[in-house]
Amino acid sequence: MAHAPPRLVQRSMTSTGLSEPGAHVPKIFTLQNEYLKNDVESIQQSITDHVEYTLACTKYNFNQFAAFQATAASCRDRMIEYWNDTQQYYTETDPKRVYYLSLEFLMGRSLNNAVYNMGVEEPYKEALMDLSYRLEDLYEEEKDAALGNGGLGRLAACFMDSAATLNLPCWGYGLRYKYGMFEQVIHDGWQTELPDYWLTDGNPWEIDRKDVFYPVKFYGKVIAHKEGNQVKYSWENAEIVEAEAYDIPIPGYGTNNTNNIRLWSSRPHKEFDLEMFNRGDYFSAVESKQKSENITSVLYPNDSTIQGKELRLKQQYFFCAATLSDIIRRFKKIHGSNFEEFPNKVIIQLNDTHPTISIVELMRKLIDEEGFDWQTSWSITQKSFAYTNHTILPEALEHWPIHFLESLLPRHMQLIYEINDHFLKGVSQKYPGDVARLRDMSIIAESHPKQVCLLLPIRMIID
Repeated sequence: MAHAPPRLVQRSMTSTGLSEPGAHVPKIFTLQNEYLKNDVESIQQSITDHVEYTLACTKYNFNQFAAFQATAASCRDRMIEYWNDTQQYYTETDPKRVYYLSLEFLMGRSLNNAVYNMGVEEPYKEALMDLSYRLEDLYEEEKDAALGNGGLGRLAACFMDSAATLNLPCWGYGLRYKYGMFEQVIHDGWQTELPDYWLTDGNPWEIDRKDVFYPVKFYGKVIAHKEGNQVKYSWENAEIVEAEAYDIPIPGYGTNNTNNIRLWSSRPHKEFDLEMFNRGDYFSAVESKQKSENITSVLYPNDSTIQGKELRLKQQYFFCAATLSDIIRRFKKIHGSNFEEFPNKVIIQLNDTHPTISIVELMRKLIDEEGFDWQTSWSITQKSFAYTNHTILPEALEHWPIHFLESLLPRHMQLIYEINDHFLKGVSQKYPGDVARLRDMSIIAESHPKQVCLLLPIRMIID
């Protein structure tokens, strides 16, 4: 029988001062002061409550899929208790946090993992057996989350499981794809590929954070203006897409420590153009919505066309920009604008080359939004990233045509030129007169057309 996990954090009111003698305790604190019970009868009551109140089912139409949904919701209730307490504990203790950026998380089926890690598999088996269901059968009802494809995504999922088990303060960040790469079916003896719409019946594990969203800019132009003796830059006339957060709790094994994967879904900044609709231009009225939602529609959009290449670059920057905004917001909540502390409280782990634009994005935020000079911003950035390499194949090393970046991310292209200049000056000092080495190590590849190698800023960070 699986053992009950020891407490990492207790549901207490010590940090609020409400545990002091004579302190007035609001009713909500006393109501949330105990964990849900994990005995068989309590689990059965929890499941049947979700059947009736969450799924609006009766005992007469309670089928196996409804049993899975209710069981998952019951399990998620217990995870959310641990999740809330874990986040509060880390807010109070303020440790250095790990932020794991990955375009893939190959999670597999979560129900089996959750009940096992929380030490409640046996009581859930017994509770469901009394309700005429086998827990093993319900595992098979769950659809695999189409958030990853191969080894990179599986590594990310294992990393998050391990970090939670080791009580490490770690959040994962990724994208909430509506469709997986494909679903395989056999038709007349032939393999056929269909869209993998894994969200058809919803995702019982995710928490839609409609109150957590960030604007992400594309296109536009950069305007330089003087403020005193300094030149400041503003990114104007940009196309704006919003990133909305979805959270998935990740329970550790043998501990109540429950970490989080935050996934971003793209949504339009302007949902609907009523004026165009009233003119009869129905497609244009929703065009902005469709273009925005395309960003997180598919894992790895086909980049054999110009439109596909642009969409993939949009996808990567959208992911990084929203994530950096969220990390900085959380840091400033405790430390304000004391960014000298940033590398002591934040480490951003990049899983492969896809999130490398986040290095340039942090520079942009520190210089343009927080007001730091270039050298201070670069020093903070260098200390704030780590990197996991998966391959050195040339086709996998994030080369982008310069005109793509200049059009899509104009401010970032300026900063890339500045980073490259700073880097090549260092190379020149170390290897004076070695022009070939300068050409080989430059971020800007002298090809036709000229390309940016976004892997090279990582080498500067790691070195």
